[in-house]
Amino acid sequence: MEVGFKTDKGRRRSNNEDACYVIPHKKIFVIADGVGGSNSGEIASRTAVMEVADFVDKNELPEAATETDIREYLLEGMKRANMEILKSSEKFEQNRGMATTMVVTCINRDKAYICNIGDSRAYLFRNDKLIQITEDHTYVNSLLKAGVITSREAENHDKKNMITRAVGAEEKMDVDFFITPVNHDDIIIMCTDGLYGEVNEAEMKRMIPKAQSMGSLCCDFIETANDNGGGDNITVICLKISEDDLYE
Repeated sequence: MEVGFKTDKGRRRSNNEDACYVIPHKKIFVIADGVGGSNSGEIASRTAVMEVADFVDKNELPEAATETDIREYLLEGMKRANMEILKSSEKFEQNRGMATTMVVTCINRDKAYICNIGDSRAYLFRNDKLIQITEDHTYVNSLLKAGVITSREAENHDKKNMITRAVGAEEKMDVDFFITPVNHDDIIIMCTDGLYGEVNEAEMKRMIPKAQSMGSLCCDFIETANDNGGGDNITVICLKISEDDLYE
């Protein structure tokens, strides 16, 4: 597997409240986008990715893991992140109300297993088609699904960044879980809203085949997002599936 990752604070933010972590030898990858006043968003996102990374480091997936095993494994890491953020919120007044989005991907043989909460995304690029795997947990997306607003209205809605689910928001999390088959040369793209808020899917599709590597693709995405305004922090992980990944 070829892996690229990069994070950037963008053009208009003074600090970076995004975080990411890659664990290539276990084929597990994490992105988080923190929310909260002061530096709390930054603390929430970093706490989340480090808790998942620590859990993965200390716990092995069963060799013949079932889909249920993988789901429970990823969820356990996220639950630990959730509890740690809640504890910090209770302990420190300045951290009250902090939370974070999270998207976690595990590649296991010929499938990608993805958990998400909030509006950070995972996409699959195959045969020149870009497919959004995850669903945004936002107020605007709930209006869109209900048919209250159009997709054009959603793009410019004044509450388009209001998330409805997050890690650290409450004791019980409502996490989505997706399983998607992967093929040789498929590309998985994980990102925060700082990317897709500035670079639309048509533009992303044009850029992907031109990239020389997954690392350069991450750099290209972030450069373009900044050129288009850079209104938020931008974090990207790009994964290109090799033939070996499918049979390990």
